[in-house]
Amino acid sequence: MSNPAAGLPVGRSLFYLIVAGVAWGTAGAAASLIFRVSDLGPLALSFWRCVGGLVLLLAALVLRPRRTPAPESRRRRLLRILGTGVGLTLFQSAYFAAVEATGLAVGTVVTLGAGPVLIAVGARLTMGERLGGGGLAAVVGALAGLAVLVLGGDGGTVRPAGVALALLSAAGYAGITLLTRWLGRDGGGSDALATSAWAFGIGALGLLPMAAAEGLVPHTADAAQVVWLLVYVAAVPTALAYALYFAGAAVVRAATVSVIMLLEPVSAAVIAVAVLREQLTAATVVGTLLLLTAVAGLAVAETRSASNARRRAAVPA
Repeated sequence: MSNPAAGLPVGRSLFYLIVAGVAWGTAGAAASLIFRVSDLGPLALSFWRCVGGLVLLLAALVLRPRRTPAPESRRRRLLRILGTGVGLTLFQSAYFAAVEATGLAVGTVVTLGAGPVLIAVGARLTMGERLGGGGLAAVVGALAGLAVLVLGGDGGTVRPAGVALALLSAAGYAGITLLTRWLGRDGGGSDALATSAWAFGIGALGLLPMAAAEGLVPHTADAAQVVWLLVYVAAVPTALAYALYFAGAAVVRAATVSVIMLLEPVSAAVIAVAVLREQLTAATVVGTLLLLTAVAGLAVAETRSASNARRRAAVPA
């Protein structure tokens, strides 16, 4: 079950992606707590998230044992660095703008809902990856679960400008996923830590003007809590989660990656109920069950597909 390009077992890659999706969901709860006790805005928070993640990853790169990097042409390296960096900046900034324009519920469901569709179409056109009947049903079920989970409490207001920004954000996310998978398929498996560090560096530069206009330094009566929350956001849902994401996305089919990442709103909903004491609703339960069923189904299919491919490769021609 190993991907020959990236050298990482499919089972471990799926685990990495699941951990990344759950960790991303905790960022929303941490952000909510930061917004409660300070006047830090979403773009400034995103900027500090990129800066903190960059610092932690650079430290990890310095402290880890030296390794011989895989051979990679300058053109591929430039494409990987700029592609992931620009895609990350577009994904985050357009999403925050969409939320501001059309509300959190609509912005989230359009961004995360359009992502798997764009990725599935892009993977089919650029890499010939097929979903199959079961995969298509899983994607549809995941999108239905996302809609129920996010829109079940508050439908929000649909504004064309906000929807357009959400689609732009989804395109940025789709671009990152497809590029990572494409480079991982044909022997371009790269260092996930280095890729994440470059992406955060470019993201921080792209977000800096907007974050500065919003206000980089928060005003708060509880500076210690804000600092610790910012450290958490930089460490777990940023440095750790993105490094795991880039490692796993190079191995697993792009459409499967996009559905697994929908664990983000699931974990956010669980934290909202368990930690932030928000009310548990029928929509939360139904949406969560639909999403978890879709993720489990695609994970089993991905593992079975990799196992069958390994058996075929072991049979002499």
